[in-house]
Amino acid sequence: MPRRKRTVKRDVDPDSKYNSELVMKLINCIMYQGRKATAEAIVYNAFGVIEKQGKDPIATFKQAMENIKPLMELKTRRIGGANYQIPVEVAPERRQSLAIRWLINAVRERKEKNTYEKLANEILSAVNNQGGAMKKKDDTHKMAEANKAFAHYRW
Repeated sequence: MPRRKRTVKRDVDPDSKYNSELVMKLINCIMYQGRKATAEAIVYNAFGVIEKQGKDPIATFKQAMENIKPLMELKTRRIGGANYQIPVEVAPERRQSLAIRWLINAVRERKEKNTYEKLANEILSAVNNQGGAMKKKDDTHKMAEANKAFAHYRW
């Protein structure tokens, strides 16, 4: 992050199939080496798998994102030679970006064969408050709860 001047957030165009900015952010984060068509295929195939189970893919994905979004996170602050993990509330845009990042990391750690199957199963498990992304959120919240004694060091 720049120390002096403020960064300008760029707008993300919505995707062509579902007309959703959130889906396009997911596609952009999944993308490797500029291969956007491959990333789009992964996301759309995963949404197809969710749709075959009789669920609305966009509503399911939004519900999964709401379940994954963290309320608190830890920031390290050095005070008097000691490092403290201080719990702070998370800004809305950072909540969304953390949720997408955790979802993708959990997808990449799963053991299924195809990436779109991994993504679909991780989204469905996140809706049920399970899976790797939910575990990451729960661990973060537990750490914040354990370190709430240092909350008075907030800046």
